Order: sequence, then C-alpha cells, then structure tokens
Amino acid sequence: MTCRYVFTLLFLFAFFVPVSPCLAEDRLVKSILLPPGFSISIYAANVPNARSMALSPDNTLFVGSRKAGNVYAVLDKNRDYIADEVITLAEGLNMPNGVAFRDGDLYVAEIHRIIRFRDIEKRLRNPGEPEIVFAALPREKWHGWKFIKFGPDGKLYVPIGAPCNVCEPDDPLFASITRMNKDGGDFEIFAKGVRNSVGFDWHPETHALWFTDNGRDMLGDNLPPDELNHATSPGLHFGFPYLHGNSVPDPEYGSKIGNLTVTRPAQELGPHVASLGMQFYTGSQFPAEYANQIFIAEHGSWNRSEPIGYRISIVRLENSKPKAYEVFARGWLQKDRVLGRPVDIELMEDGSMLVSDDYSDTIYRIVYTETP
Repeated sequence: MTCRYVFTLLFLFAFFVPVSPCLAEDRLVKSILLPPGFSISIYAANVPNARSMALSPDNTLFVGSRKAGNVYAVLDKNRDYIADEVITLAEGLNMPNGVAFRDGDLYVAEIHRIIRFRDIEKRLRNPGEPEIVFAALPREKWHGWKFIKFGPDGKLYVPIGAPCNVCEPDDPLFASITRMNKDGGDFEIFAKGVRNSVGFDWHPETHALWFTDNGRDMLGDNLPPDELNHATSPGLHFGFPYLHGNSVPDPEYGSKIGNLTVTRPAQELGPHVASLGMQFYTGSQFPAEYANQIFIAEHGSWNRSEPIGYRISIVRLENSKPKAYEVFARGWLQKDRVLGRPVDIELMEDGSMLVSDDYSDTIYRIVYTETP
C-alpha cells in the first residue's frame, strides 16, 4: 500500500508541510488491543463505507457498502497481504450492503433486489450491467440493507429486517431470513421472528445456521440484549416482536405471544452492541483453542448513554453450545471517541482474519505469530 501525502497549510509560516496519512493509520492500529501473539495491520485503506465482504478463491475481495452505494473489488496482486488496488465495480446502487461469490459470479443485495455480475473476475474494470436475480424484495429502507451468503445447501440466504423499531408487520417477509436458489428460484422463508440480522454463518461440522440479531431500541441502556441464534432446522420463530433475548417481553407486543413456540437465543450478547458480521474460525493460523469458535463484529451502540461495542467478540462453543462470551479485539472506542466501527469478518486462505470498518473506510488484517 502506497501512502498518499496531503498538505496542511500552516498559516503561521505561510507554506505547505507534507503530512502522511500513514501516521493516522498507524495510530489507529496501535490503539487496537488483542490477545498475546496477535497483531493487526491495515490491509486496505480508502474503501469508502466498507461493509460486508466476500473473498473469491483467487483472492479477490469483494466489498459492499451502505451509504456510499458502491461495490468494490480489493486486489492484492503480489500476494503480500497488503492490498494494491481498490476498484469501484458499481456505483449508485440502493444500499448494496451484501455481497456473495459463487461459481465465478458476484451477487449483490440491494434493498429491493438481488443482482448478479457474471464472470466478474474477468471483467473487473468493465463489469457491465448486472443481471436481476430476484426483484420481489420489499423496498422499505428501515433495516432494509442486507447481508447475504451461500449456505452449505447451495442456496443464497437473504435476511429481510423489520421495517420499524418494533411492530407486527403485515407482510410475512419482514423480520425473517429467506433463502433461494442461485437463479432466484424456490424462494422461501427459512426463519421467522428475526428483527434485523446482518451476519450469519454455518457451523463447519453440523452445518447448522448461526446468526446475529440486533435487539430493539428505546427500552433503556441495558435492555434488551442483542442475540446470537442457532437455527437447527427451517421454520423456527426467534421471538420478535413478542420476546427479546431470553426473557424480556416486549411492553407493547409481549402479551400477544399466545401459544407461539419461540426459539431462545443460544447466547445473549451485549445490549445495543449492534452485532453484525460473524464467522466461524476455520483457518489453521490461530491457536487450536480458536478452532470452530464464533467471531462477531460489534459495530457499536448509537443511542446508549455510555457507548458499548466497537469491538470484535468471540463466543466459545462446546458441543455446539456457548460456554463463554468474551472480547477478542477492542480499541475502536477510546472513552467517548470513536475511531472505527467493525462491520464484517472474512478469513483469508492463510488463516488470517479481515475486518471491515465503515467508519474509517478501512479493512484490517489480524494475524497470529507464535510467540517464543
């Protein structure tokens, strides 16, 4: 990565003094605290509003955005684990947060549709117009941005968030996780009662779906918790809008739960931490204690009196059941000063971990080096 130089006018001396943005980047990564043996560096800077990520087998990192409306390809041409180039593949899309790669094609989730760029790695500099895979998604913007990913069944999973803080939507598609074939066929609801999931992954051994879910607002600083959920089969209901966390009935809708069977969270997460991307660690670089454990990007609270989140957490499993919820990386929040907001997690072929940050427009790389 080549650092760009900006020039700051010093009126006292009436001349320009070069200041390297590398200094700011260096301060940022030095603020991140990790367990012993781990280190963090900048993999790519200047990725505006970097959100969800998908890595191709040929090492092209695709990155969606929300506010920017862009989709990017991040290239590491010499395989030194520092990005050489960021290419803007598409602009002006409708909150294209989610990206997924399958059989050479790039899938992008806008609010209202799923689109596909064919043979994308052969046409990075001229991808052309995308194909429309599925165009019948709701158009509401509240919780409308999407994380997407292909499951072990070959289907594309697409969450559809609730169009509100808390409500009983008339359309059954809201507050759900749906799935479809890669051509858009066989569209169906997989899970219900999911307020707003912006990250999920499948257990590498059981192949069951695990997903994060953001809790409702306006119940105070400490209620309700965010959730890590475990979907062992299709058709389960995860409580929204009637029940939040394990035991927080909604003050307006809780009495309407009736005889509904609710699947409780596998793990309650911090209140309002904004848990987004999550990933099972399946690499070989980290110590054995991290194998098949869940890493979660906590974007950070927006209306809590004392901010919380702005970190990477880990949920440790034993026999597919959580036994601990811990902080793995922190420092993006310094007292009340926000330096960054983690969004998504992606593993590289060497087992290192990429973390996107839509606040600082950065993608980090976390590595483990065995200590003496």
